[in-house]
Amino acid sequence: MYTQKYPHLFTPIKLGNTVFRNRIFGSPTGYQELTSEEFPTQDTAAYFARKARGGAASVAVGECVVDSKRGRGGANHMPLDNPEILGALTMLAESISQYGAVPVAELQHAGMFAEASQAAGYPIYGPVEIKGVHGEIAHADGEGMHVLAMTEEVIEETIEAYADAALFAKQCGFGMVLVHGGHGWLMSQFLSPYINVRDDHWGGSLQNRVRFPIAVCERIRQKCGRGFPIEFRMSATEANPAGYGVDEGVKIAIELDGHVDLIHASAGNHEVRDAFVVTHPSMFLPDGCNAYLAAEIKKHVKTPVATVGAFTEPELMEETIASGRADVIEVARELIADPDMPIKARAGRESEITKCMRCFTCFSHLIANRQFCCAVNPEIGVEREAELLKLPPKSTKRVLIAGGGVAGMQAALTARERGHEVILCEKSGQLGGALRCEKDVPFKEKLSEYLDLQAKRIAEAGIDLRLNTAVTPQLAQDIAPDVLIAALGARPVTPRIQGIDGKNVAAAEDVYVDTTLAGKRVVIIGGGLVGTELAIFLAGQGREVTIVEMLSELSDGGNQLHAIALDVKIRELGIKLSLGTGVTEITDSAVVADKAGDCVIFECDTVIYAVGQRPLWDETDALRFCAPEFHQIGDCLTPKNIRAATKAAYFTANNIGRA
Repeated sequence: MYTQKYPHLFTPIKLGNTVFRNRIFGSPTGYQELTSEEFPTQDTAAYFARKARGGAASVAVGECVVDSKRGRGGANHMPLDNPEILGALTMLAESISQYGAVPVAELQHAGMFAEASQAAGYPIYGPVEIKGVHGEIAHADGEGMHVLAMTEEVIEETIEAYADAALFAKQCGFGMVLVHGGHGWLMSQFLSPYINVRDDHWGGSLQNRVRFPIAVCERIRQKCGRGFPIEFRMSATEANPAGYGVDEGVKIAIELDGHVDLIHASAGNHEVRDAFVVTHPSMFLPDGCNAYLAAEIKKHVKTPVATVGAFTEPELMEETIASGRADVIEVARELIADPDMPIKARAGRESEITKCMRCFTCFSHLIANRQFCCAVNPEIGVEREAELLKLPPKSTKRVLIAGGGVAGMQAALTARERGHEVILCEKSGQLGGALRCEKDVPFKEKLSEYLDLQAKRIAEAGIDLRLNTAVTPQLAQDIAPDVLIAALGARPVTPRIQGIDGKNVAAAEDVYVDTTLAGKRVVIIGGGLVGTELAIFLAGQGREVTIVEMLSELSDGGNQLHAIALDVKIRELGIKLSLGTGVTEITDSAVVADKAGDCVIFECDTVIYAVGQRPLWDETDALRFCAPEFHQIGDCLTPKNIRAATKAAYFTANNIGRA
């Protein structure tokens, strides 16, 4: 008889009249590649359905606006007050429910942060009148907004808008609604003792501040029936000095107890920069870092409580539920990194789960380009195309891959999955490439696990792996491949600075491998991701670190949200920055630089350079005509990031044998 390793995690839970097949809920994520009317498309459905196929008990569709005129925070949010969305929304709900998951609609109203509504010419409302609203993330470059205080009439209309939206979602086939009452949106504005200082029965005291959320939930009950479940997402703490803490969060939860079916204990305020990386935990925070919030709330309420934030390990999920700290685990980014995580965990295949690295690639790309993607899952955002690519190619080929880094491993795995004969050669003694240098960095633990997992998959896939083997023209001639894929990577650029060859100077990659190369006082030349993350690593070990960067700001590599996490750690660890500063000389005890025409000197024991990567073009060119078909991918083409390397490898390998 089969023994379930995670019995608490995979015990069903009943909310209202709805049974959820396990305790893993797909936390809300928005989807911004919509039609011109902001309706979902087949691609939208494929994105959410993929999570349902993977075994999650529920899949929440984020950013469903209840009032398009007054409450739209972003332009690309689905309008539940437009009846014309009926067909598309029904299609979306059915794409989730057909795989056994409960589709959930997140009901959202931006309130005082309804930027898109204001841009469309509508007045915007909050609990109180405020002139010149600025949000640190969403509106950092915009002018302040004039927020009007909600009148009694507007409040009643808004309550009705929530209830109408819930009823419409139910009619479209959604099995639960999630009332978004946290993160700085309208509900949390009413709940905040610092914002909601109204002197009527909608504000001031705790009982008055919760009156609006409770009125919304009770009106939903009246319209949808008491058996239709309501999940309420709240900030159990606003995670910043200007907001309320967990004590106030518990009091709010107590007031909500019995009025909803699930209390979703989140954290933070999206308009406060430092709190953002608590709401969406960065790689610098431990797994399940916000679970204590749900645990504290559960001590005081009878309503089931969900926890959310940095859950990737089934063992931790099981322990969290078994210990009584929470009833449900909400997962967002992990279901992007591996939608099949629930199925794998239930079957005892947890070693096969691809873990989210919390690198923010998904979220940053969504903000910048309105599309989801993932550093380690190339199928996210292109789910429909990925399904077509899984069809067998017209012919199978002998494929030789040069380089066993991120790109080379993914290319080998994908090519083998499509039936090709694959020979993977790596000149060093292990797979993983240059990123292996970060194996001892605590906040890169999930990266090391990913590289290990890919190496394990290679070993089990029937791939001819040849370590300590460089691909040369002669080797290629001996193997006689039909296809040669060069994934040779890149090497650190050595800057042309007087003294760069000194004994106190090292490349960042070398210091990652051996931190004893760094003394007590360190200057890092280069403020890109490599240099900045190394600075955090070394400062975390107690070293005094200064980053010297020629540009006027640190480079985030296109990942604006990870940059927030880096900034928080830089300030926390006391790392010094000298921007707009060009190094002119390195001595035995200092770095000499020019800053705006002034000579500045940074005394130090060790100088580390991290000024970029040089793609191995010459080595790649030597292999260019060693096979009928040739591809150049990853850093040996253009040094970018893990996501770019993974995606190029995936699609290149998928296309082999299809012409």
